[in-house]
Amino acid sequence: MAYNRRKFISFIGKAGVGLAVAPQFLVSCGNTTTPVKGFNEMSEDQLNTLKNLVLEGVLPSDKDDLLLANGLAYHTIIKWGESINETDTFGFNNDFTCFIPLDDKNPKDGLLWVNHEYINPFFVSDYNESEENKVPKTKEQVDKEMYNVGGSIVRIKEENGIWKIVKNDPYNRRITAKTPIKINWDTAIKGATTVFGTNSNCSGGITPWKTFITCEENYDACFGETIYDENNTPTHQNSDYGWESFYPYPPEHYGWVVEVNPKDGIAQKHIALGRFAHECCTLYELEDKRVVAYTGDDHNDEHLYKFISSKPGSLKEGTLYVADTVNGKWLAMDWENQPILKSKLKDQTEVLIRAREAAKLIGATALNRPEDIEIDPITGNIFVSLTNNKPKGDFHGSILKIEETNGAFDALTFKAETYKAGGEETGFSCPDNLAFDLAGNLWMTSDMSGSAVNRADKPYFPFKNNSLFVIPRYGKDAGKVIRVATAPKDAELTGPWFSPDGKTLFLSVQHPGEQTEDLANPTSIWPFDKDRIPKPAVVAITGNLIEKMNTLNLLEA
Repeated sequence: MAYNRRKFISFIGKAGVGLAVAPQFLVSCGNTTTPVKGFNEMSEDQLNTLKNLVLEGVLPSDKDDLLLANGLAYHTIIKWGESINETDTFGFNNDFTCFIPLDDKNPKDGLLWVNHEYINPFFVSDYNESEENKVPKTKEQVDKEMYNVGGSIVRIKEENGIWKIVKNDPYNRRITAKTPIKINWDTAIKGATTVFGTNSNCSGGITPWKTFITCEENYDACFGETIYDENNTPTHQNSDYGWESFYPYPPEHYGWVVEVNPKDGIAQKHIALGRFAHECCTLYELEDKRVVAYTGDDHNDEHLYKFISSKPGSLKEGTLYVADTVNGKWLAMDWENQPILKSKLKDQTEVLIRAREAAKLIGATALNRPEDIEIDPITGNIFVSLTNNKPKGDFHGSILKIEETNGAFDALTFKAETYKAGGEETGFSCPDNLAFDLAGNLWMTSDMSGSAVNRADKPYFPFKNNSLFVIPRYGKDAGKVIRVATAPKDAELTGPWFSPDGKTLFLSVQHPGEQTEDLANPTSIWPFDKDRIPKPAVVAITGNLIEKMNTLNLLEA
């Protein structure tokens, strides 16, 4: 089935519903986009708006503030620790954001999903990691940490240009590391068909049936990992957090793509999509209602995957493939038909649990930390952030472009090439989340390590704080990488998602002040609360610049 850009729309996402026609469904992690009509149907005035748009970017900054380009402003929607109902509070280190209107006719009232990726014990549980070999954590400290990961669902409304939480709304709820979650598979995983909690939730997306997708990334920090030696003998590798001391959950219960129903919070883990450090999961619905899911493993020398369902609307029945980007092939991770997998692993369930090993056995290409994945609404190509691979000398990363054969998302062959490489010449380093707006402009955040930024002895010094960029598709700046925001100190900007009308960009400010070692002298005090404690938060970015860049949103249906 070939890609048709005039039918290419997202359900609701980081670029929103807009004025959709002829729905061919795209949903995505990090961001989705929907040009409403063909670009050749834009009016002359609308084309001129894009072509003549003047973008004044901001310079790199090491200031402790969220700085925005001219034409943009922000306000905070919610911060770590704030109440969302009578019993729950907003979790820590918010990452991915995603908005679904309660009524498609009202894009200014809906449910915001937010991932809570990981905790900093220093802030969350008052535990000093430098003393971990002397004083073990208490169960109370572990319980606080487990509560602060997972995700939050909050109802938000926009009134007079300001997005606010509807306090104590019945939809407001938390998903934590203790929430019971069923697995979507016929075989129990380590003796369980229901597991406890989700953690390490990085990016995500939306399904065609209007549920949230959240992805478990660095799960080994929570309950450790099972390591196999050359004789296939398993041993347990301890976690960083030490949660297994009080909750000895099997590591195999984590590292999955998780689906959450926004209306009731009921979740399930999709085993068929494989187990590894999922950065995101980007879905595309084919004309026959089968689903294609792209997902990447955010570790050095790991892989890019694609699941193609064999039944409409299924994330269970189908085949998981892994990319050979050298030869342009999707390799089936099929135990029945791959002799080498049969010789090394006992069944398809073990192939999926040990997906990293299986991928290497069948010849997958090692990549430089594949993170976010988005589908270009103009060309239908797949863009993959390859953040970096320091041991291989790749400090700045790149964006990989995948062109499926004949534009068919269920194709088993493709072409791969670098779209843009990071570095001082292009002005960005360590690409992470991607997002397309309604006009097809590409937005991108950076993921330079907090321990390496603003240090003269590191290659990231010229870029200063992490940033938000846009790559215009039209006008004199087309193809340039333009910085439109810089993060507070130690922070990372994550989870860009556009409101359905394209007028608001939801964005997470994650881990400000994470290098703090003394609360009396924090490395950041953003968002400038009276207690001077840095707090992760979700902000809404608005302004004329966003509205002008989303010109296609003005098209009539």
